[in-house]
Amino acid sequence: MSVDFYWRIPTGGDKGDIRTPFLNRGDFAATRRASLAPGLRAADPDDTTYIDHMGDIARAAEVSGFYGALLPSFPVTDDPWVISPALARETKTLRFMIAFQPGFLDPLHAARMSASFQRLSGGRLVYNIISGGGGAGQLWWGDKIAHDDRYVRTGEFLDVLKGVWKRRPYSFDGRFFQVEGAGLPDALAATDFPEIYFSGSSDAAIAAAGRHSDYYLSWLEPFADLKAKFEQVAARSEIEGRSAKFAVRVDILARPTEEEAWAVARSAWDSIDPKAREEWYFAGGGGDSVGAARQAGFRLNSTEPFDELVVAPNLWGGFSLLRPGPSIGIVGDYANAAERLNDLIELGVDAFILAGSPHLEEAYRVGEEVLPLVQPRRRAAPPLVAAV
Repeated sequence: MSVDFYWRIPTGGDKGDIRTPFLNRGDFAATRRASLAPGLRAADPDDTTYIDHMGDIARAAEVSGFYGALLPSFPVTDDPWVISPALARETKTLRFMIAFQPGFLDPLHAARMSASFQRLSGGRLVYNIISGGGGAGQLWWGDKIAHDDRYVRTGEFLDVLKGVWKRRPYSFDGRFFQVEGAGLPDALAATDFPEIYFSGSSDAAIAAAGRHSDYYLSWLEPFADLKAKFEQVAARSEIEGRSAKFAVRVDILARPTEEEAWAVARSAWDSIDPKAREEWYFAGGGGDSVGAARQAGFRLNSTEPFDELVVAPNLWGGFSLLRPGPSIGIVGDYANAAERLNDLIELGVDAFILAGSPHLEEAYRVGEEVLPLVQPRRRAAPPLVAAV
């Protein structure tokens, strides 16, 4: 069995340390205000810039043994479709998992753009398909489509995207998309179709995942809850005549000793003003994301003592009270962290998206100290086709 490990590249600025979560490095906000090259250059041309810092992280992930890297997409980040080609030129084998919502791209445009990226990078594009969490976050994009309909739209988008890539002429008459006689030119259609990581915890999401996903992706949950969700996806995939693979996105805080790891987590907890923790706790409210609601149900509240947020050995549910995102992460020494990853592999996980702050140093730490202790071998990067 082989397991893929991805690292996370911050597209909205990196944090200095989990203990100093508001200290930016490769400062996204500051470099956007710079006058030398807006969006990229700091005021001093000798300073490390935001894109330079992401390049450092990408190279660190590659040399530390990660198969690829996730580039998230939110209203507060740069666009991963723009960032990824720049980072592809800084690396040789690292795959780039681009997060995007299909409703905001025409599937023909997405197919041509994706195939061009495959040619440029030598086949290193991976999709992270997200359909949106509703509420104010969805309205920021100008999207008022109801929850279940967003997954219908995502399904149609992927039908068309796959269709125009693999068949010519291709026609489709759906609720959200209509195409007649479409198809990619030979040079683009010859590239490999990207693997699909598909997120979503609702019944509508699981139905769409069963039809389209190569990997069903979930935030870390208590193992029993995660196992039950995987079984739902597996059953739905079987109905579609497909076999399911599973992936987990999780933060990891590993140190030489377990005591040191917990001390770092506790220091971070103590450094955050309780009012800030309350803001993180209520962040994202008003949406209709079932996955986010599940995460909220796994933690107690923003005033619980630190120790009450330990949900299982080496699993701490307070990460979302330090920054927005998934609640449960792994805390322990290097062996503890590897054991929890091995436990998840035994549960059926085929791939991981790991993260830690600061992203650069933690890519080296996790890649060099934790991943070698994980039992199943990691997938070797396959030979790449020549990039154009």
